[in-house]
Amino acid sequence: MKINCKKFGVLSSGEKVKLFVLNAGDLRLCISEFGAAWTSLYVPGASGQIDDVILGYSTLGPYTIKGVFFGATMGRYANRIAGSAFNVDGKTFHVGSSEGKNSLHGGLRGFDKRLWRGDAFEEKDGVFVRFRRLSSALEEGYPCAMLASVTYGITKANEVIAEYRAIVDGNCPVNLTNHAYFNLSGDNSGSIMRHEVTIFADTYLEVDAASIPTGRILPVAGTRFDFRKRQAIAQAAGGGEAGGYDHCWVINGEAGTLRPAAAVFDPASGRTLNVSTTQPGVQFYTGNFLGGTSPAMLGKAGAIYEKHSGFCLETQNFPNAPNEPDFPNPIFSPTRDYYEKSVFAFSF
Repeated sequence: MKINCKKFGVLSSGEKVKLFVLNAGDLRLCISEFGAAWTSLYVPGASGQIDDVILGYSTLGPYTIKGVFFGATMGRYANRIAGSAFNVDGKTFHVGSSEGKNSLHGGLRGFDKRLWRGDAFEEKDGVFVRFRRLSSALEEGYPCAMLASVTYGITKANEVIAEYRAIVDGNCPVNLTNHAYFNLSGDNSGSIMRHEVTIFADTYLEVDAASIPTGRILPVAGTRFDFRKRQAIAQAAGGGEAGGYDHCWVINGEAGTLRPAAAVFDPASGRTLNVSTTQPGVQFYTGNFLGGTSPAMLGKAGAIYEKHSGFCLETQNFPNAPNEPDFPNPIFSPTRDYYEKSVFAFSF
């Protein structure tokens, strides 16, 4: 096992940004202090070839541009909040509108566009970095101050571990996740629509045209959301490159316990990713809005990320839970700290 730390770049403010490089088992994970973002993840394939299996950028600069959240930590509230507003203790709070009239991934400048500070450490089974940042009261309109702590690492068993903690000094919604875009064939390897997916969920959240949950939790049986048996994404979505997903599934089992959420197999490389989590849901996103030649879409070594060139499995609470009383409670307080854990296990 090994930990390296090097300079990743300098922000316009003059603040230096570190890049941590973790090695354990057969994996190598690179994580930036800016956005607490996974920038690369090297994994062997069945043939022994080692590939970087997540999308991202080679340098710091593009991560600072508003874009597609490659590998970053989302907060304060990951996913969407309808109307960019919610009520806490009888008071309405308005947060940054970053997707039309709605808030997406924390607002105009969420945790993905903030500088965290990391400290690396080693334990018996792996190597890790603990990232911390203090979010002041009313940052992006959210009530109260919040101290966030996110620990990422890799183990000898070829697992990527993600642990999310937060303490708040008042009542406030919290929902943290990582937004890594995976392509198990390797970065810049084309479409992920032939990847074969299992999602351990009997139900999913119905959404409206703006991808806001309607409040209805529907059975997957008989729909294109039924991934209880492994199938290719393209097959489930109607064939070819059409369709895709940006929806939240309700993971079977008891929230708060570590349990299987999803599994993805890539026939081309022989790699398998198994995801487990304590979170109540998982947002499965198939890169529907990738594409084009804007700076945000130009990836490592000049790669052009087209539609469906990566998928995300964002373990999280439900979108818009602050406005849906029947969804899992997203409000945390000085007597209720936030803690969630996810594990991304690789085999090949």
